[in-house]
Amino acid sequence: MNTRKITIILLLTLCYMNSSAQVSSLKTSIKHLIKDKKATVGVSVVANDLQDTINVNADLHYPMQSVFKFPIAMAVLAEIDKGNLSLNQEVKITSKDLLPNTWSPIRDKYPNGTTMTISEIISYTISQSDNNGCDILLRLIGSTTTVEAFLQSNQLPNISVKANEADMRKAWSVQFQNWATPAALANLLVKFYSSSSNGMLSKNSYDFLWKTMAETTTGASRLKGQLPQGTVVAHKTGSSGANNGVTVATNDIGVIILPNGKPIFISVLITNSLEEEENNEKIISDIAKVIWDYYSKF
Repeated sequence: MNTRKITIILLLTLCYMNSSAQVSSLKTSIKHLIKDKKATVGVSVVANDLQDTINVNADLHYPMQSVFKFPIAMAVLAEIDKGNLSLNQEVKITSKDLLPNTWSPIRDKYPNGTTMTISEIISYTISQSDNNGCDILLRLIGSTTTVEAFLQSNQLPNISVKANEADMRKAWSVQFQNWATPAALANLLVKFYSSSSNGMLSKNSYDFLWKTMAETTTGASRLKGQLPQGTVVAHKTGSSGANNGVTVATNDIGVIILPNGKPIFISVLITNSLEEEENNEKIISDIAKVIWDYYSKF
């Protein structure tokens, strides 16, 4: 082997060692942020052109709550791509579809019902996390089994979608049927972002959902909380509220765009928390800030 080849191998080895050391350092920083918290915190980050993966408690099962609306929206868009539905298709929504005692901006604006396009329903469901909108979308594609079939067909394990929003309101325990690992959700984000190359969604469907996620109004203090104003974050939140002082889910998953235009895929799920909700949200924003501070220097 000549000297030039040896030099190249040594340089590549040094770069790999440096990258591995930095990833290890970031993982240590995340563990330090969560070590004294009265909660179980799961984190999965994929960055640096998919070369870096940081996982902390990332293979445990966490209740998704409204995070499950992201794969639901993807499954609906996949049906649109097949020609079974259309973004401009109008759907009649009756007052019976607008259940009370659940988060629903659609119901608040149209208490007696209305007619909406599927694109409008998806926008309400993702950007404003409308629970009634979510269940209307599920009825359009059949049920949660259609969502799971979509996930399975795209080799996306460890994401369970078994119950709709109405079911989850019937009993506290039902929410645990909709679970995912942080690592699986980070992988879902990676595959979503790469839709144009892997064929999971058409470009039109991807562009629509990306814009909708970037316009999300919930969870402003989570992933986006400490990032520079104007940072693009396409994300989906999930929240359970507290029961006897225990918060089952405070979640945020999304794609953060760095100043150089490259993406960070990040999934932060918090469960079994005895912390105040403000503290849960700060845990998420602290983690996002540490990751941002490192990768934005590239």
